[in-house]
Amino acid sequence: MPADLSPQKRALRAELRERRRNFTSTERSATAAGITERLIALAQSVGAKSVSCYLSATDEPDTRGFLRWADEQGIRALLPIARVDGLLDWAIAAGDDEEVGLFGMPEPVGELLAPTAINDVDLIIVPAACVDKRGVRLGWGRGYFDKTLGSMENCPPVYAVVFDTEVLDEVPRERHDQPVDGAVTPTRTLRFTADRT
Repeated sequence: MPADLSPQKRALRAELRERRRNFTSTERSATAAGITERLIALAQSVGAKSVSCYLSATDEPDTRGFLRWADEQGIRALLPIARVDGLLDWAIAAGDDEEVGLFGMPEPVGELLAPTAINDVDLIIVPAACVDKRGVRLGWGRGYFDKTLGSMENCPPVYAVVFDTEVLDEVPRERHDQPVDGAVTPTRTLRFTADRT
């Protein structure tokens, strides 16, 4: 029977959350342009006409510049809305309308689309606490994205967005943890050979 990695994951999440809280607004602003630039280049490289992304919270790498660009380019962007049953509904990004969601995270305001709406996107951009060089992603512990990615038959490329210091040598992985194909940081885009088994 595999070891329970939950305590190890909780400790790592707490450490990373504290690091993010200690970033100054100047440091945070300095990373936003790099994240936007790299996300745009990534979307262009896959010829994305539709993407799924998320509204970044204050402590997260900023995805809002990318979402503004996608809107200007006519790229359809789906944003997640957490449900109490552990699934994600989606809404099409439309302007700056948002509200506080189930776990205190920003969520879009708009028509709800079913969890299967993500099946039509060309690129998936997910939040993460950290990733490792094998493509193992550590989320924030609720399993929404692992469940979503694990249920997709033809999953498009999946990229996590993290700060540079959150690309680690190794991240604990349990059976349900879904890998990512790459990571976008303020200074680089990394591609991994994701093991989806």
